[in-house]
Amino acid sequence: MQVTRRRRVRNEHPGRPGRRSGRRAVLATACITAVAVATGTAFAATHQFGNDQVGQVTADGQVISSDQYLAPYGDRLVINNGKIMGSRVSPDGTHLAASLADGDASLVVVDLRTGKVQQRAGKARTADLKLTDGSVGQEAPVYSPDGRQLWLGQLDGYTRFTVKADGSLADPVKVAIPADGDKHALASGAVFSADGSTLYAAVNGQNRVVAINTATGALGQSWTVGNAPRGIVQVGHKLYVSNEGGRPATPDDDTLNSYGTQVPADPDTGAATSGTVSVIDLSAPSAAVGSIDVGLHPTAVYAKNGTVFVADTSSDQVSVIDTGRDKVVQRISTKPWPEASVGYEPTAVTLTDDGRLLVTLGRANAVAVYRFTSAQEPVSYVGLLPTDYFPAEVTTVGPKVVVSNTRGIDARRPNSTGAHNTHDTTSSLTQFTLPGDKEIRSQTEKVFQQNGWTKNAVRTADRRGAKPVAVPARIGDPSTIKHVFLIVKENRTYDQVFGDIGKGNGDPKLAQFGANVTPNQQALAKQFGLYDNTYDIGTNSAEGHNWLMQADNPEYTESSAGEYERSYDTEDDALGHQRSGFLWTGAQAAGQDVRDFGEFHQFLTKPDGANWQNLYCDAKNMDATGDGTAYPLNSSSPIPSLNDVSVPGFPKFDLDVPDQYRYQIWKQDFEQNGPAALNMLWLSSDHTGGPASPAAQVADNDLAVGRIVQEISHSGYWKDSAIFVVEDDSQAGLDHVDGHRAPIQIISPWAQHGAVDSRYYSQITMVRTIEQILGIHPMNQKDSAATPMATAFTDKPDYTPFTAVPNRTSLTDGLKTPPSCGVDVPGGAQDRSAVAAPVTAAPPAAEQGVAAQWDTWKSKQHLTGPNAAPDRANPAQMNHLTWYQTHNWTTPYPGEDEIHTPDDVPGAYIPSAENDG
Repeated sequence: MQVTRRRRVRNEHPGRPGRRSGRRAVLATACITAVAVATGTAFAATHQFGNDQVGQVTADGQVISSDQYLAPYGDRLVINNGKIMGSRVSPDGTHLAASLADGDASLVVVDLRTGKVQQRAGKARTADLKLTDGSVGQEAPVYSPDGRQLWLGQLDGYTRFTVKADGSLADPVKVAIPADGDKHALASGAVFSADGSTLYAAVNGQNRVVAINTATGALGQSWTVGNAPRGIVQVGHKLYVSNEGGRPATPDDDTLNSYGTQVPADPDTGAATSGTVSVIDLSAPSAAVGSIDVGLHPTAVYAKNGTVFVADTSSDQVSVIDTGRDKVVQRISTKPWPEASVGYEPTAVTLTDDGRLLVTLGRANAVAVYRFTSAQEPVSYVGLLPTDYFPAEVTTVGPKVVVSNTRGIDARRPNSTGAHNTHDTTSSLTQFTLPGDKEIRSQTEKVFQQNGWTKNAVRTADRRGAKPVAVPARIGDPSTIKHVFLIVKENRTYDQVFGDIGKGNGDPKLAQFGANVTPNQQALAKQFGLYDNTYDIGTNSAEGHNWLMQADNPEYTESSAGEYERSYDTEDDALGHQRSGFLWTGAQAAGQDVRDFGEFHQFLTKPDGANWQNLYCDAKNMDATGDGTAYPLNSSSPIPSLNDVSVPGFPKFDLDVPDQYRYQIWKQDFEQNGPAALNMLWLSSDHTGGPASPAAQVADNDLAVGRIVQEISHSGYWKDSAIFVVEDDSQAGLDHVDGHRAPIQIISPWAQHGAVDSRYYSQITMVRTIEQILGIHPMNQKDSAATPMATAFTDKPDYTPFTAVPNRTSLTDGLKTPPSCGVDVPGGAQDRSAVAAPVTAAPPAAEQGVAAQWDTWKSKQHLTGPNAAPDRANPAQMNHLTWYQTHNWTTPYPGEDEIHTPDDVPGAYIPSAENDG
């Protein structure tokens, strides 16, 4: 659904009220005074990693893929069953129930007395308690006041459990909430009435709260609230419900879609501009529902002593509501580092009995501590305590503080392969007794160091006449590079592509797409440098494209990982966009022009006959004749600022489109119009799963990259260009160092040539490098803290161009229907004797039945066609299929001793990113 443009409210900053909002009372704000870490570095301090790898434990903590160390305060329990979506402590304080995603359980029960997982519930064969529905919602499961029931929010309802005397669960019963047309009942936050007879449930997908009889499961009264309700608490006779999408839109609003509802949104960034808390008066259930304006993306709500605290996640603040007046009386800033005001993402709040307010900061891996006296008196900031990766819940159990960390220690779950995958996700609990102020201040310095928060991390130009260098020290100083090309590919690990390159830290046993499939990428690495210690942050595409375009994966997407039903590709969801914008809006704000080719697009229309074979032949004709396409496509974005700079004929993700076609569309535009300052391209064939074999699709992608580089490097723009080639994520394979380690290439006359660079880099440092070159101000605290990759560049350019290498793998290998223009002959007729590349062969007789089952499985995935979308297939199954195909059904997946059917794949029970049931 496209953006709805209406009369724009002028003089309005994203996330701040415009003149239509009316005047607000001046509210007390707790301003955090940063605890400075005196490093004095010119850039931020993520260079501190040196050559350390993800997973290494150093004196500063464990290195993770998001430019951070982990060394939490207190004791840690690692949970190797997936990512925690939400958690709740039992009324007697003895147990904690946590919902999980991307693992072998939907729900775990932890005995807090022993510090061990007591029970796992889910669809896996190994689950202690089997469930027929493995989905989970965004918010925590809830215990009844007497502790005898536990309710788990899921897709279209709840599962109700009986809690046994030992704290374990039994007797799962499904309580359904029907879908409303195509809007599912996305169970979100819930709260019990004091007597336990009623569960008040926020139904996220339907923008309502419903009362459920806890004995019978019958649905009672329903109240319409704001957009995308998340959290809910009860204070006296009133319910307070946080609405992440804010108030309903009015005719004067600019809006953008979010799960079929048009929500108030900024017309440039597409980010939501409203956040509210609905107030339901249970003593007058027919009365109109009240509404309180709070900050952006209100998620968690917490109540104590007549005060409601609201985590305004995208505004980086906590709103304090006086329930006697139902007004916000204080806004607490949660911005610890003065260099950046966006991106700390408060996710949960609790208040201790001695008046210390604790707020988890998801993207800072920390708990912020404040002293709180009353709702009207401003809090005082104490400091920070380090946690594990992305803390999402905080509570107290007697004198102990318990923190649930969504990603635990990163993707380091043990598996049988001897290698790693991004879906080897973990979570964790950390527990501690709250220390005194002196210790908290000491730990604050540690949090600063672990995040790379240093002085002068973001320095802007303060003088004229600076000498141009490739990566300027100050934003706005001149660069020798005027044109940046960002080529986004799909899903490969470092070892899959470079494991056999013969230098660097690779494992040839895992090189599924080595020299014979990716000769251009390997040639580019030899000419321009090999980077063997660079990491993608996201687990999947929904996260990966956000990290590249926003230098963050906003909490909305992070917490949607339970089912991704509300949205997966947040291009078409206002709630997935941060208020500070995108890489392209930052470039525009810096006065740079932008040209986009498919990246972050959501919609694609194709004329009849535009299948893979016909587009492949069309690309050959365009190459031979210079003619335009015979099959004009239309690709678009719902975000106006991106659509305005996009080339509509360049198609977004669709595995029915070969990358050779995308290359031809780009080439014709490049030769006619030249490049912009920022050029973004999405080449997605290396995702695999289309009509051709996996090796053929990766070879198609590789050749497209080589030809693009050839075109640029033989043009007049080469002398001041830089090309960054990156995967959106690395989920679709194994890597012996870490699942997040991915191939990256920096191609430029100003890039280092021929070296093996083993410095720690990440997608965030790459984004910061592009920002530094083009004078773009960083978008949030993550890219503000990142070190630009100045060490990857030189001040002595080498203008030698690159010549594309002919493909060695047939681009039409594996097609069941050959194209009308003929099959591809790799390397040209003169070079056939040199070809030793993968060729698809019929499965051995013993595996033909298994291969047929995989063909049936593949036909049910949304990999091609009008509804094509990345990652709808179960990740474990998709990776197994790709492995079997690239080994012609002769080699079991690493760590296994046989070739499995789809249903027998370990991990087949894990819901896909976009679960189709």
